[in-house]
Amino acid sequence: MGSEVIIMPAIFGVIFGIYYLYITSRNKERLALIEKGAEASIFFSSKKSLTPTWKVVVLNIAVLMIGIGLGIFIGNILHQVVGLPEEVAYPGTIFTIGGIALFSGFFVTKKLVEKE
Repeated sequence: MGSEVIIMPAIFGVIFGIYYLYITSRNKERLALIEKGAEASIFFSSKKSLTPTWKVVVLNIAVLMIGIGLGIFIGNILHQVVGLPEEVAYPGTIFTIGGIALFSGFFVTKKLVEKE
């Protein structure tokens, strides 16, 4: 009973801790650069043609969903035709084809970023 009460605050605490460390280390780094006399322009990106993050996320999720669907389909074929046990066929092909889909999504995203 007590473990359910502890898990949610622990998750939120970890997320807050990571965010806090990110903000404080970034602030310390910027202050150190300012003390050394660096220009403020280094804090801002000079590239105007960055690929929007939403395009990359949508592309990777779409490729992953296609891979999972293909994995389920191939797992069903392996179970029905080859006679592979259902407990092996479905998870094995879903994770394998899903991983291949994420790997190919990486290269498609890389081409998208290079093109723009």
